[in-house]
Amino acid sequence: MADFSGVGGVEVLFRTLKVKEPEPTSSLDVKLQVEASCMHKARAAVSELVSSEGPEIEMIVVSDTLVEDPDDSRAALGKPSDKISAASTLIRLSGRRHKVWSSTAIITRNGSGMEIDSGWGAAIWTDFSIVEFDEIGEGVMEDLIRSGSWVGKAGGYDLAGKAGSFSRVVEGTDVTVLGFSCNAFSEIEELLSRRK
Repeated sequence: MADFSGVGGVEVLFRTLKVKEPEPTSSLDVKLQVEASCMHKARAAVSELVSSEGPEIEMIVVSDTLVEDPDDSRAALGKPSDKISAASTLIRLSGRRHKVWSSTAIITRNGSGMEIDSGWGAAIWTDFSIVEFDEIGEGVMEDLIRSGSWVGKAGGYDLAGKAGSFSRVVEGTDVTVLGFSCNAFSEIEELLSRRK
């Protein structure tokens, strides 16, 4: 848990949810998969946080990100489970372009959007960016796998980390690749300005 007290006069807390993320499936387009996963997190966040924090919470923000297989809009490249799956995923992306989808849900008491539970509603935004990889050489691949930079990362890479040396966003924004819908940020700013 991180506490960012005093950011714009708002107390911001970061918490990791206890619920396990849904595994990617091939029955839905990746866009729909990331939205479903984000809503799963939204329900879990209300369940976990509202009971523990009580009425002090005014807004909850959750996000999820999935990488779309370059050849199949229904195949999501989630978080690799081990070094072999990380290498396999990175080889699949090497020298190619792919979409990265991020969904962000803003959950507020008596909020608009989908009703979650106990008067909480969630509005969701989903964006994609297109990332282009250079060919990943053997030495770079070995370094990536050995470093563990793939752990916990959709598609097995972190654009803001080691992967930034051989990849670039060619459409969309870095923010989307790093895990948030850009459009949701505007909504958060608007909600916060209404508090003043």
